[in-house]
Amino acid sequence: MSHHTDQNERAARPGGAVWALVITSVAGFMAALDNLVVTTALPSIREDLGGGLHDLEWTVSAYTLTFAVLLMSGAALGDRFGRRRLFLVGISIFTVASAAAALAPGIDSLIAARAVQGAGAAIMMPLTLTLLTAAVPAAKRGMAYGIWGAVNGLAIASGPLIGGSLTEHISWQWIFWLNVPLGIALLPLARLRLAESYGTGARLDIPGTLLASGGLFGIVYGLVRGPADGWTGRLVLTGLFAGGALLVGFVLYSTRAKNPMLPMRLFRSRAFSGINAASMLMFLGMFGSIFLLSQYMQGVLGYSPTEAGLRMLPWTGMPMLVAPIAGILADRIGGRPVVATGLFLQAAGLAYMASVVTVDVSYASQLPGLIISGVGMALFFAPASHLVMSSVRASEQGIASGANNALREVGGALGIAVMGSIFSAQGGYETGQTFVDGLRPALVTGATVVALAGVAALTIPGRRHGGAAVSPADQAPERVLETASR
Repeated sequence: MSHHTDQNERAARPGGAVWALVITSVAGFMAALDNLVVTTALPSIREDLGGGLHDLEWTVSAYTLTFAVLLMSGAALGDRFGRRRLFLVGISIFTVASAAAALAPGIDSLIAARAVQGAGAAIMMPLTLTLLTAAVPAAKRGMAYGIWGAVNGLAIASGPLIGGSLTEHISWQWIFWLNVPLGIALLPLARLRLAESYGTGARLDIPGTLLASGGLFGIVYGLVRGPADGWTGRLVLTGLFAGGALLVGFVLYSTRAKNPMLPMRLFRSRAFSGINAASMLMFLGMFGSIFLLSQYMQGVLGYSPTEAGLRMLPWTGMPMLVAPIAGILADRIGGRPVVATGLFLQAAGLAYMASVVTVDVSYASQLPGLIISGVGMALFFAPASHLVMSSVRASEQGIASGANNALREVGGALGIAVMGSIFSAQGGYETGQTFVDGLRPALVTGATVVALAGVAALTIPGRRHGGAAVSPADQAPERVLETASR
C-alpha cells in the first residue's frame, strides 16, 4: 500500500494540478456532451440511414444505457488496476467508437457504436474526478471542481446546440468526428502528465459488479423504453421489476460482503446520502426540461437548431461564468448553502418558464427564466462534486464518484421518461398549442423535483470550521483525504 500512497502523493504538484484539470475537464466534456448531442440530429440521421422512431430513440438510449450501467464497474476497475491506466483505456474505447459511429453505414451499426461509446465513457468519467482530486491540493479543490463542473454542465446543456449546429452547417457525422482529435490529443497528455493512483488494493467484487450492472441495466432499460413501448409493456415491466430486485440483492449482498464494490456504510453519512439524492433529483428535473425546451424552441417557436441553441445560452452557458465563483464560495462558506441555493434558483427558473410558455411568447419574456435557471445550475455543479469527494475516504473516492455519476445518469433517464410521459398525456406534437399544453405540466413537474433536490441538499451537515461539509462520523475519512493530497 505504501507504494500506492507514494504515487498518490506525487500527483499533488502545482504543474500537475493544471494539467490534470485540463485533461479531466476535456474528457468529462466529451462524455457528458454525448448524452444529448444526438437529439437535434435525429431527423438528418433518419434521412441518411433510414429507420423508424424506435430505432432513432435507440441512438440516444444505447449510449445512456451502457454509460449508466457500467459507471460503478469502471470506477472499481480503476481502483483495482490503476486509475490512469483505466482512464487511458476508457478514452481509447470512446475515441474508436466515435469514429465507428461517424462511419456507420446503417442505423444498426450506429446504435452498436453508440453502445460501445457509452462503455468507454463509463470507464473514463468517474476516474476524471478521482485523478483530479489526487492532483490538486486540498485548499484549491473547490475552485478545481468548479471549473470541472462548469465544463461538464456546459457539455450537457449545450449538447443540442452543438449537435444542431454541426448537423445544420456540416453533417451529422461531425457530432462524432469532433471526439476523435480530442481523444487522440488526450492520450499522450494523460500518459505523461497524470500520476498513477490506486484504490484500496482489495480484490475486485465480481458478485457485486454483476448485481449492480444487471440491476441498473433493468431499471434504465425500463425507463428508456417506457414512453415508447408503454409502461405496461412486457419488456418494460420485466426490466423495471428484475432491475429493482437485482439492486435490492446488491444492497443486501453489499451489507454483508467483506470488500464490497460500494460499501453501504457510505450511505450512513448524511453528506454522502444527501448529495446523491440531490444530484439524482436535479438531473431528473434538468434533463427532462432541456429535452422538451429544445424541441419547443424549434417545433413551436420556429427557430433553427443553431438559433434555438443560441437562445438557450443564458441558461446553458451560465455555468462557464458562475461555476468557478461557486467553487471558491464553497471553499469559503461550505458546499451546502451554495448547492441548496442553486437548486432552489433552478426550480424557480423552471417554474417561471412554465408560467410564460405560449405558442408565440417573445424571447424577452423567456429570458429571466433562462438566466435564473443558468445561475442555479452553475451554483449546483461545482460544490456538488466537492461534497461527494469530501464525504468519503481518499481510497473510496473512485467508487463514490462512480456511484454519484450512475445516480445522475439514472436521474437523467428517469427525467426524460417521466416528463416525456406527462407531456404525452397532457399534449403532443400535433400543433403548437398541444405542445404547449403538454410542456407546461412537464415543466411544473421539473420545477417541483428540483425543489425537492434543494430540500435533500439541506439535509447535508454544515461544514466544520476549516473543512468541507462532513458529519462528525466522517471526520476520520476527511483527515485521510487531507493527508492524501499533501
